[in-house]
Parts: sequence; structure tokens; C-alpha cells
Amino acid sequence: MTTPLNQALINFIYTSPTPFHAVANMVSLLEAAGYQHLFERANWSIREGGRYYIVRNDSSIIAFKLGKNKLEDSGFRMVGAHTDSPCLQVKPQPELNKSGCWQLGVAVYGGALLAPWFDRDLSLAGRVTFTHQGQLQSRLINIDRPIAVIPNLAIHLNREANKGWAINQQTELPPVVCCEDTEKPFDLRELLAKQLLTEHGLQEVELLDYELSFYDNQKGSIIGVNEDFISSARLDNLLSCYAGLEALLHSNEDQNCLLICTDHEEVGSCSACGADGPFLEQVLSRLMPDPMIRNRCIQNSLLISADNAHAQHPNYPQKHDEQHAPKINGGPVIKINTNQRYATNSETASFFRHLCNSNEIPVQTFVTRSDMGCGSTIGPITAGKIGIKTVDIGIPTWAMHSIRETAGAKDLFYLIRALRVFYKTATLF
Repeated sequence: MTTPLNQALINFIYTSPTPFHAVANMVSLLEAAGYQHLFERANWSIREGGRYYIVRNDSSIIAFKLGKNKLEDSGFRMVGAHTDSPCLQVKPQPELNKSGCWQLGVAVYGGALLAPWFDRDLSLAGRVTFTHQGQLQSRLINIDRPIAVIPNLAIHLNREANKGWAINQQTELPPVVCCEDTEKPFDLRELLAKQLLTEHGLQEVELLDYELSFYDNQKGSIIGVNEDFISSARLDNLLSCYAGLEALLHSNEDQNCLLICTDHEEVGSCSACGADGPFLEQVLSRLMPDPMIRNRCIQNSLLISADNAHAQHPNYPQKHDEQHAPKINGGPVIKINTNQRYATNSETASFFRHLCNSNEIPVQTFVTRSDMGCGSTIGPITAGKIGIKTVDIGIPTWAMHSIRETAGAKDLFYLIRALRVFYKTATLF
């Protein structure tokens, strides 16, 4: 099912190798739609009907549109997602010279599936900080060509490989970037300086620090005999970020609509720009300084926390509760957990189910097996921080946290359609 929508998602993800790039791309789309940048260090002048966005740490963003209805009476229609994905991040002093090759030391960010990182074309992207003409500056860089590989050990030298083995993150994951040059050691900062010149035209910079991630340089694709699937890196959770943004950009003029996409979900969300930080709470306080108005607004609001759900795998059907096993291309999934790993309750689940049923959008339910642990999302965190009613939903996905994940080609359309309807909904409960 190759559609302009699916291809647009693939392009968005390909040009968003890090949370920094994802937010920069979202900013471009928002500004093209007339959204105004609000700087946290400045005073704000907000008007009815205005469209605004706020960025924190270059990796988290809140965008909102003020409709005709008063905030305290109708609240916000909120959609939340996260910009980060499990990856390999470069260490501060990473250069390693071993066996005639230069490698870069890495640290694993989040709960990554490590085996799929071997034998892939890897590139490097992120944010670098430097001095230029005496001024401290930061820029985003994306080398955007294969510059590294983590080669597997041949089966002849590891006869137990197909029986499974524990990957040592310290010794087995450093990517190889080049062969040893007897005349000159490899210097990552020199490579970054050249990239700053290529991308930004900056010369004579002094590199001070960076936040860099390796990523799969292969672009996503539509796969399957009938083009049923989207295969790409970072579907978790840039798919939800893109769907939320598309829905926001097509929302009507009556409702107050907000999209929040935060960083650091994969490592617990506890940061200045994470869902467990003060970002959303501080923005709402600036929009509504009066606590009474703010509390009324929150109680008249609803958050749809959109994060990918585990689709039933045809090779491992026993990993799901047979009554709660979402299928690829079966529509958005309502995620429920008795122990509050998801924030869904009977009312918020009913709201979303009714929304989908009323608009002929297929909808599914996920409950993890009772003998297995359950992941979590920004849903319970945000609900706990500000007290907003929340429903956790997501698109069914295979191989979550792999370097390449798979989702349904129809499900992106279903999700965007549901979120568009939500942003236009007049009555919540």
C-alpha cells in the first residue's frame, strides 16, 4: 500500500536520525503552516486563534493551537509521543585502535535489540557544540552516508552463534570506521569539523562536545507482496510523532489542540525535556497563570498517549494473551495494564473506542500476558504530573527496539484519521 502518506512518513524518519533532527523537521512543517516560535526566555503574547510551538533542548517540542472555545471550559485535546529511540551513542573519548582498525566506543541508549546492529551500513548524526570566532555555538550534523559497520564474527570462529550468545556491550559493539593509517591517527573531532564546514560553512571551529548517535543508513521501505508493511528504523516512536503532527496541522478552528513530543522516554523520561520533567507543566502555567483556570482546563482535557504496541508475531503467537493479540493492519491498539504501566481506564478506553467505531476506524486491545512484564509510556507519567485523563494507544509493530521495525501500511492512515477526529471532537465525556 504505497501511498503519499506512507512515503512521507518514510522520508520524515529518514531525515530524522536523532531526536534533534526530528524536532527540527517538525519545526519546519509547523512554520510552513504558520506556527510561531515561542522562546522560553522571552515574554509571550498569546492570542485567540494563534498557533505556537516551544522547543526545549532541541529534542522536545510542544505545539498548540488556540481555538474559539475558552480553555477553562473546553480544555485541550492533547496528543503525546516521544522523539527518542534505542541506539548506540558515541562516548566522549571514543577512538580505539585495534587489530589495524580504528573503532569508536559506544554506549547503548535504551533497551535496544543488539543483534540486528551487526553487519548494517551505519552513519552518524547528532548535535555538536563548539566555539567559532570566540562564541559558543551548537549545530546539528548528519553525515548521511555509510561510514561504519559492526562486523559479525564468522560462524567458523563462533560455532555456538546460532544457539544464541550474550553480546558484550563494551567489547563487541564498537563500530569499525576505517583501517589504520600509519601516518595519521583517526580523529573524530576532525571528522566533525569537516562536517560542520560541509553542512554549515563554518571554518576554524574548536570542537568542545557532542551528542552523537549511530543509525542505520538504509532508508525505510514499503514491503510485502501486496505492500502491506512499512519497514524502517525508529518507527517507535517517530511514527506517532508524525501522525500527531499531521493531525494537528489539519485540526479545525474551534478546539484547543496540543501536541507534545518529548525526549528520553526510552530511558525513563526523567530529564528537563522528558515527560517526567516540568516541560508541559511549565508551558501550561505560562498559558494559564491562574491556578483555578489551569486546573479547570486540565480536568476538561484528554491526552492520547500514542506509542507503538506489540503486534502478534506469526512465529511467536504464544507471546501474547490470545484474547488481546493485536494484528498488523488491524487498526490502533488501546493499551491496558492493571498495574498502571499504561494510564488507560474504562472511561478513556471507551472514549477512544467510541471515537473509532463512530468513524469506521478498526480498533484493537492489548493486555500483556499475566506471566510477563509490561513496558510503559509517557501516558502514566504525564497523567501523574498534571492530573489529566489519559488513554494509551499505539500502532501494532513487530521487532520493537530493533534497528529496523515493521508496522502496517494501513495503520498509519487509521491512526492519523483517529487523531484528526479527536482534535475536532467537541465533547469528551
